[in-house]
Amino acid sequence: MPDTARLPLVSASPGTDRALTVHRYGRRGARPKVHIQAALHADELPGILVIDHLLRLLDAAEAAGRIAGEIVVVPVANPIGLDQVLNGHLLGRFDLAAGVNFNRLHCDLADAVVQAVDGRLGDDPAANVAAVRAALRAAYDAAAPAPVGQAEHLKRLLFGLAHDADLVLDLHCDWEAVMHLYTATASWPDVADIARQLGAEAVLTAGQSGDVPFDEALSWPWMAVAARWGDRFPVPQGCHSLTVELRGQSDVDDSLAAADAANLLAVLIRRGAVAGDPGPLPAARCDASPLEAVDMVKAPAAGVLVYAHAVGARVDRGAVLGHVVNPLADDAAGRRVPFTAGTAGIVYGRLAQRLVRPGDVICKVAGSTILAHRTGKLLTA
Repeated sequence: MPDTARLPLVSASPGTDRALTVHRYGRRGARPKVHIQAALHADELPGILVIDHLLRLLDAAEAAGRIAGEIVVVPVANPIGLDQVLNGHLLGRFDLAAGVNFNRLHCDLADAVVQAVDGRLGDDPAANVAAVRAALRAAYDAAAPAPVGQAEHLKRLLFGLAHDADLVLDLHCDWEAVMHLYTATASWPDVADIARQLGAEAVLTAGQSGDVPFDEALSWPWMAVAARWGDRFPVPQGCHSLTVELRGQSDVDDSLAAADAANLLAVLIRRGAVAGDPGPLPAARCDASPLEAVDMVKAPAAGVLVYAHAVGARVDRGAVLGHVVNPLADDAAGRRVPFTAGTAGIVYGRLAQRLVRPGDVICKVAGSTILAHRTGKLLTA
């Protein structure tokens, strides 16, 4: 059985207590280290079910002596959000106390790490990886704040668990979607095997997408060090951090979860964290797209949303993706307003609710050509 710990969160109010449950497999300090967590957006539940299946596979692997690295599993990464139920609806994406997205504004230590490694890098890539990890830990310890709220404490705990990992898999899902991934530009194509194993139909890459989501808090310091010092010293991408979008919010299904867990185990085997045969690598379903090449299609009017294509459909630029219907409009054109694709590519995600307001992001199309208007913050709220 794994080494299981409960890490208490600072109490938000008298009489309330929450904690992170963390399972550790293998020996602490062993390499590779893999961190896997689910439901940082607490209303995205498929990952919790996937981890339930994965834990059984890891228990069996540990019983057989096959754990070769260190594997940290956080089945529920956001017990705060999981408790935010209002009138029967789970509201787990934003901290209701502060209005902040639980997957934004994580520890941003890149500048401190870049400065700390000055004079500590050399010609040995492995030694440089160790130097960056030491600087990251020191910066994390030095940044320990004065008393913070529960959501900030949660973010610090998660970062502390994952900061020295070789591989991080943050399990999320979209509204309605196909399997897709987000990862650092510097991690592609090194993580192409993971995309293939998981059956990803879109992979979106960025250096900084804006507002420091969890995966970028872990990957960006390495990219920042390489940008500053990489012309003089070899600086590998010491942490490959991926956000794994397990299709849509309603895809909570044992057969899907069992298959996803088996694929995650194959990833762990192929990456050397678990001994065994991962089997043949599936064929790639996509290449990577820069996040700047994603068309975030917005509702052109208020009304009821009707789609013309299923998720996973490939569309041409200008294709009608659906209509916003308002029978109260003054004329026929206003009663059914089309919305179109701004790029050719795959419809990898779309809004689940069908009543929309003008400007709502309702559909996402991953293309291959960077769109001029896609600057600044590249993710949805």
